[in-house]
Amino acid sequence: MEVTNADYQTIDLQKKLKVFFQEDEKHHEFCPVRDIMDRFGDKWSLLAILNLGYSGKTRFNELRKKIDGISQRMLTVTLRSLERDGLITRKIYAEVPPRVEYELTSLGTSLLQQILGLAQWASGNMGEIAQSRLEYDSKLQ
Repeated sequence: MEVTNADYQTIDLQKKLKVFFQEDEKHHEFCPVRDIMDRFGDKWSLLAILNLGYSGKTRFNELRKKIDGISQRMLTVTLRSLERDGLITRKIYAEVPPRVEYELTSLGTSLLQQILGLAQWASGNMGEIAQSRLEYDSKLQ
């Protein structure tokens, strides 16, 4: 039996998925993968990471202006969470008025690279997804 490259990719994918679905671990009280993915999966964290990746060091109010629709409180909560996870750094300058700058860490930059890969996939498949949506919606009417 001949095995093709596509077969190897399927086997490799199944091996990777098996890590998350081990039979002896049926009851997860805490799923670290879900917890981490939730952090950058919400729209505010994703937009903060993208903006910091694009702009580099950014002050709080500059970042707030760049993220349309985010409140001051939500940006504060988002940035604290990203800092807690080690994805950004916050530097406070002892000035009057105080100046605070945010920047991606190397861990945050590595996450940004993965997010950009997903964005490229979405961009490359946008037409096919739009067509599938049209076909699906037309079946409902």
